[in-house]
Amino acid sequence: MLSNGGHVLLDGAIGTELIRRGVRWRQHGIEDAPDVIRQIHVDYLNAGADVITSHTFNLTKRNFINFFRDAEHMAEIGAPDLDRKATDLCRSAMTLAKEALQETNKAGTVPIAGSISTMNHPFRPDLSPDAEECSDHHRECSELLADAGADFIFLEGMNNITEMTEAVRGAKGTGLPVWVSLIPDTAGNLLSGESLNEAAAIARKESTDAVLLSGAPLSTISDNLSAILNGTPSGAQATVGRYSPPSWKPDFYPRFDDTHLTTPEQYAEVAEKWFANGARIVGGSSGTASEHIAAIRGRIG
Repeated sequence: MLSNGGHVLLDGAIGTELIRRGVRWRQHGIEDAPDVIRQIHVDYLNAGADVITSHTFNLTKRNFINFFRDAEHMAEIGAPDLDRKATDLCRSAMTLAKEALQETNKAGTVPIAGSISTMNHPFRPDLSPDAEECSDHHRECSELLADAGADFIFLEGMNNITEMTEAVRGAKGTGLPVWVSLIPDTAGNLLSGESLNEAAAIARKESTDAVLLSGAPLSTISDNLSAILNGTPSGAQATVGRYSPPSWKPDFYPRFDDTHLTTPEQYAEVAEKWFANGARIVGGSSGTASEHIAAIRGRIG
């Protein structure tokens, strides 16, 4: 679709949608509510999404180990098999996405984006480890999702150039296409304070197949979209609503306040402008639902 000059419509949020549907955020809900996760994928497919994203954002071995002093301490007092838990959950998440494609008769026509986030919280670039640790982590995560059946790797919510670069290199090692999304701030930079334009240029130099903005409100995305539009296909996913955390730790997902939620039509109106300004890929970030994706599809056909 992209090579033919067309537009690609991504899906929207999964994590916040699970919370909205009453699922307790424990192990991504994969063990407790697999039917809900599968149905969310189905809802996005029925809304017209051209791509669905695996429910693997922030689902890594590191997030289990981080709860303890180290891996040895985890083995001493942690629940059995925590060293394999992330791997097993990622594979289960990929299976749920595949089942949704089968249920909607879209297997083979709609690809699965294997989602990988930053090593620590995407809103905290100061917590990002050094380049070597980032390299090992993202290579391992990418290989796992590729082996589980992802059609391409989607590095979501990158917040600093060092980790983004190592993540792209690790993902490219799988031989799959690689997309990356960057989180902008209101000043036109990454959350790390580094240049958004420079980050996009480096991502493209590393042979990234698409560069997007994500993880920020509609206005922030709109104000910064021009910084990433030059080169390979670009796009955007905005958040709607606001985070309301009891904790910022990735393994304790913050609650989401959608009291003043942007309506699907309001979101679609802005998304249509993104396409008009040169974006080729549009979807939704935290707080969005299948209704937002359906509203965009209704405008672009």
